[in-house]
Amino acid sequence: MNKFDDITTLGRGGSDLSAVALAVALKADECQIYTDVEGVFTADPRLVPEARKIDSLTFDEMLEMASRGAQVMQTRAVEVAKKFNLSLYVASAFSNKRGTMIMDEHQVIEKPVVRGVTLTEQEAKITLCNVPDQPGIAAKVFRKLGAENINVDMIVQNVSHKNTTDISFTIAKSDVKKTLRVMKSVSAQVKGEDVTADEDIAKISLIGVGMKSQSGIAFRCFQALAEQKINIEMISTSEISITCVVKKREGKRALMSLHKKFGLHKP
Repeated sequence: MNKFDDITTLGRGGSDLSAVALAVALKADECQIYTDVEGVFTADPRLVPEARKIDSLTFDEMLEMASRGAQVMQTRAVEVAKKFNLSLYVASAFSNKRGTMIMDEHQVIEKPVVRGVTLTEQEAKITLCNVPDQPGIAAKVFRKLGAENINVDMIVQNVSHKNTTDISFTIAKSDVKKTLRVMKSVSAQVKGEDVTADEDIAKISLIGVGMKSQSGIAFRCFQALAEQKINIEMISTSEISITCVVKKREGKRALMSLHKKFGLHKP
C-alpha cells in the first residue's frame, strides 16, 4: 500500500521486485514470473536470430546480464532473490513453452564457459584529459560524481606520460550533461585540461560462471573482434564477465560475432 492506501508495486514499474518480496514473505519455494518473453536468451533474439533460450542460469549470471543490457529481469528483484536463495522461474504468459530457471550456483548442474552475450547502446564515455598523475586525483574526481548521484561503470586510467594522465569512464547517456558540468569544474580544480564526451559507443559483455575455471576466454573474445576489424576502446573484466567498449556502429556486428565464436547458437 502507498500513503493513500492504494495497492502499488515496490518502486516504479517494480512488479518483479514486488513478486519476489511477496514470495520471500510467504516462504515460497520459488517465484514464477510470467512476462512477454519465453525466458532468458543467449542474446537479444531481436538482434541475433540464432539466439537460444537458456534452460537455467545462476543468480550472478542473471545479475550481470541484467546490468549489462538484458531487459528480461529487474536487477533489484534478482538481488533480493539471491539474498534469500529464492529460485526464479521466468516464462511467457502467451505460450506453454518451458521458460528459464534462475537459481543458486550450486543448484546449476551444467555450467557453460559463456552463458550469454549482451549489448547496450545507452551509455557514454567521458574522458578527463591530462590531469596530474598524483595520489588523490582520482578520489577527487569520483567523489564529486558520487555527490551528484552519477553512477560510473567502467574506469580506465592511461599510463602516465610526462607526469600527466587521462581518466576515462562510462556513464548513462542521460547523465552526460550533468557529468560534463561536474567534470569541467573538477578539471579546473585539479589543473587538468579538456573534458570530452563520446555518446557514439556500444558496450558488449560476455557472461558465464564457467569463466572462473577456464583460461583463454579473453584471447578468444579479442580474436573474434579482431577478425571483424572491430577496435576495442575500453576493457573491463570480472570473475564471470568480459566487457568491451566499441563504436556504436560496430556493436551489433560485435554481438553476432561473439555469439557465433562461443557457439551460443548451438543446442
